[in-house]
Amino acid sequence: MEMPELLLIDKPKGITSFDVIRRLRKEYSETHEGARAPKMGHAGTLDPLASGLMLIGFGSGTKKLHELIKLDKEYVADILVGERRSTGDMEGEVLEEKSVEEHFSDEQLSSVLASMVGTLTLPVSAYSAIKKDGVPMYKRARAAEKKGELIEDVPVRNMTVHEAELLNNDVSTIYRTNGQKKLLIKVRFKVESGTYIRSLAEEFGKRLGYPATIKELRRTKVGEFRVEDAFMLER
Repeated sequence: MEMPELLLIDKPKGITSFDVIRRLRKEYSETHEGARAPKMGHAGTLDPLASGLMLIGFGSGTKKLHELIKLDKEYVADILVGERRSTGDMEGEVLEEKSVEEHFSDEQLSSVLASMVGTLTLPVSAYSAIKKDGVPMYKRARAAEKKGELIEDVPVRNMTVHEAELLNNDVSTIYRTNGQKKLLIKVRFKVESGTYIRSLAEEFGKRLGYPATIKELRRTKVGEFRVEDAFMLER
């Protein structure tokens, strides 16, 4: 098959961003009589837990990626309020739990989200790809994890939120785990490149007075590119 300079892919949950590149290389080779695939790259990593839009550059299209990676991004996040995890998502160990006994109205939740619009100075997840002293944070965190330790000294970064919207009225979904009540809240964030949604989820929880973590995360837009226009990886 002929490869365009830029391809929109809807990454499924459970694989890495490099897995997407690996599969496309294999597909190219299989449909071009074993020929080596052209140079490929992407405009922004998605964690294995996350699904959604990836912009894949091919050949000369990879030269455009340094500009595309700077574009604003939009995400839909399911935030679990009532627990905090080491990774900022459901893959990590539970570090803190607090039963959510009070009821939050849509107006209260929307007001808290509105207060987060602007530039925030927040800690980055210890499992992010940001480098400290030349070593990615996630490598440090995993090494510490093997020793039964946690990384506490994490970088702080300015993150810009352009829009934060409560997406539905079903904000009273209750998860009962370990006898505790937890809220599942769906939020849409439009953010500047370099903003970590896991950090926003934890900050949202703090402003409500509870620990919080990401349960599900989906990237829906990069600039004006939409996930609705993307190919499923299987296709």
